Amino acid sequence: PEACVANILSLTSPADTFSSSMVSSVFRLAGDSDFVWEKFLPSDYKSLISQSTELHQSFSSKKEIYQCFCDSILIDNARKVFKINKFSGKMSYILSARDIS
Repeated sequence: PEACVANILSLTSPADTFSSSMVSSVFRLAGDSDFVWEKFLPSDYKSLISQSTELHQSFSSKKEIYQCFCDSILIDNARKVFKINKFSGKMSYILSARDIS
């Protein structure tokens, strides 16, 4: 049942996945799986981590990476900021003035 729940959660939103963890232990375990959180990460998340000027840690889960991206990270020699909205999963980049010209 946990794999089935994880599959369903991966088709929802990050907000639904966060809130479903309150339903039962099966939903909590499924909602913590890397399978679910990898669906919410950008396809180039490994590249973003390697471009970061501040991420020098190893992550224990995809959910931990997602939460780190929600706090925003500096990339491209601190000339850009990458951020994911925690609940919608929408991604945004903030460019420095030097990158706009």
